[in-house]
Amino acid sequence: MAFEMVGVVGLGTMGAGIAEVFARAGLRVIGVEADADALARGRGHLERSTQRAVDRGRLDGPGRDRILGLITLTTSREDLRDADLAVEAIPEILDHKIGLFRDLDRICKPQTVLATNTSSLPVTALAAATGRPGRVVGMHFFNPAPVMKLVEVVGTVVTDDGLPAEIAELAARLGKTPVTVGDRAGFVVNRLLLPYLNHAAVLLEQCVAGRDDIDAAMTRGAGLPMGPFQLLDLIGLDTAYEVMGVLFDETRDRRHAPAPLLRELVAARLLGRKTGRGFHGDEPMRREPEKSSVITFGVDGPDPAGIGERLRAAGFKSSDEPDVILRAADRPVIEHAVQLRDPAKLVGVRVVGDRVAELAATILTSPEAARCARDLMKVIGLTPVACRDRAGFVTDALLYPYLNDAVRMYESGYASIGDIDTAMRLGCGYPAGPFETLETIGLAVVRDGLRALYAEYREPAYAPAPLLDQLVTAGVRAFPRP
Repeated sequence: MAFEMVGVVGLGTMGAGIAEVFARAGLRVIGVEADADALARGRGHLERSTQRAVDRGRLDGPGRDRILGLITLTTSREDLRDADLAVEAIPEILDHKIGLFRDLDRICKPQTVLATNTSSLPVTALAAATGRPGRVVGMHFFNPAPVMKLVEVVGTVVTDDGLPAEIAELAARLGKTPVTVGDRAGFVVNRLLLPYLNHAAVLLEQCVAGRDDIDAAMTRGAGLPMGPFQLLDLIGLDTAYEVMGVLFDETRDRRHAPAPLLRELVAARLLGRKTGRGFHGDEPMRREPEKSSVITFGVDGPDPAGIGERLRAAGFKSSDEPDVILRAADRPVIEHAVQLRDPAKLVGVRVVGDRVAELAATILTSPEAARCARDLMKVIGLTPVACRDRAGFVTDALLYPYLNDAVRMYESGYASIGDIDTAMRLGCGYPAGPFETLETIGLAVVRDGLRALYAEYREPAYAPAPLLDQLVTAGVRAFPRP
């Protein structure tokens, strides 16, 4: 059908942005808010957003006037009776959304499509509350809507055939990149992103590594645009907590249960940037870390990253009685430590992305040896990331389960490889999607890393996805694509 008039219910930051997106594409928009005060705030969002675009040279004055002229603001839902599409963008409270959809079903003409901008709630529940379940879809924009290119188009088991494709075509008309997915909690982006962020909080509270070390491992090591704690503070800890709750309610996977640390911070109203403090904020004055007196080093076993050679080039000497013993590893090194005459000197080293050195201290490693390893890595230009001697250290422990989740998502049949990769690139700003990342690292490497994680933690979700295991067994190096 032709979509020419669109209603947007809820004109907070997200809803106002969605209204602006439709108006930018030349569609007439009716923006609805609950009362005059909320309507005035919505108008303010629209005026400020379009003015910023003018100030940045992305829009001229007449263009701004045209966009604002296409948007009619009202406090009456009855004004949506002639809309071809009605998009709800109210807070993420399922009962409130169900009440709104029942009202829209009463007001709008029979052929009108009702869409929800929910990021994680079940679209099917909203569809079932109406007399037109086949005309209800998810249309999840990302914040800020005028800037972010991704739209997740969500169909349900009762959605009319062809409607998701029509909505995807409309999203493309808006200048967006649509991905079409099934109705699972979190859809693609939040279903993959939030468990990874929650897992980071678990590693922090288990003292596997510190906050800044984890952030450094995932930015400088894995190449992500933000560390997990930086991103949690940006998203809002309360939002992350709510999405994890929705995921857990659907899956009952204990990895989806919000981390206790996350719960505590939310209960204390330390929600991230919106409150000025979350995982970051009100930082105490940093003390310069105590420097070691390292002079000599030893290398235990193979040295594929050439750490020994680089240290000798920097003026350090290898010795049979070294200050610290370095062992290249991507697995726990305690079994090697106990075979040494002085196990307190052994530190596991794993170079990640040629920029980060994960330094794994065993239960026997002395604080002085850990400081020596840290200082040596700095001398040769690597960012040291201190962590406990656990399977996966930091980077793999966070990255591999995320990749495994993506494979399981594809196996379940509700999103394609291309759509999953596109969603994570555009929705999170990742340099590559999970399948592209898997193929770069190597399917066998990731499979074996997951087996090591499963052997240590016995977490069912760490067991390699059957498809990944089968492809490695068959000697296939890339995922089949149509």
